[in-house]
Amino acid sequence: MNFNVIDLATWNRREHFEHYLNNVRCSYSVVVNIDITEFRNRLKLLGLKNYVAQIYILACAVNNFPEFRMSLDNEGRLGYWDMVNPLYTVLNRENEFFSSIWTCYDRSFAPFYDRCTADITQFCTGALFPKPDCPTNIFTISSVPWIDFSAFNINVFSDTPYLLPILTIGKYIEERGRTMMPLAIQVHHAVCDGLHVGKFIENVKSLINDCKQWLPQ
Repeated sequence: MNFNVIDLATWNRREHFEHYLNNVRCSYSVVVNIDITEFRNRLKLLGLKNYVAQIYILACAVNNFPEFRMSLDNEGRLGYWDMVNPLYTVLNRENEFFSSIWTCYDRSFAPFYDRCTADITQFCTGALFPKPDCPTNIFTISSVPWIDFSAFNINVFSDTPYLLPILTIGKYIEERGRTMMPLAIQVHHAVCDGLHVGKFIENVKSLINDCKQWLPQ
């Protein structure tokens, strides 16, 4: 997959990037509760798995914004991938260990759903990275369905700044007849501002609300 190197000399966001990469090194997290009532009901009606559909939605939204596909290459150059694949956690209920499994992204729901479901069936062993040949162009999704959190933060310790987003789904909240899904969004401030996170959240909501347009009829 193509990695597009950004020319910092001409990039209009260079000042902000270098400030938050070198001077005030920080990532930040935002938690939002998203109404999934009709979406969840639709999935139940169709007999589809919630988590796989959620992975698809988040992968679509991430791939809609270059700020969510930015990374550093092996030479330390900033750039963005043409496309990124989801790497997501799945719990093996027998041994109570989770596996991180990657699935090739597809903009079309049906092939992605089939591919993701097959990967989970085959590789949910409890080994940390059971599926071989994990690509470099990935972003991370995890699920903690035991906790209906209102705040969530992951501390990444690395010599190289981790710029790609980390997304975490929490336990559903039943509130006044509606089903709310907590979603934690962690990004690096060097590449992603509040404006970008806001656009991302609105896109996730739009994909959920318009699910009849892309789910099977």
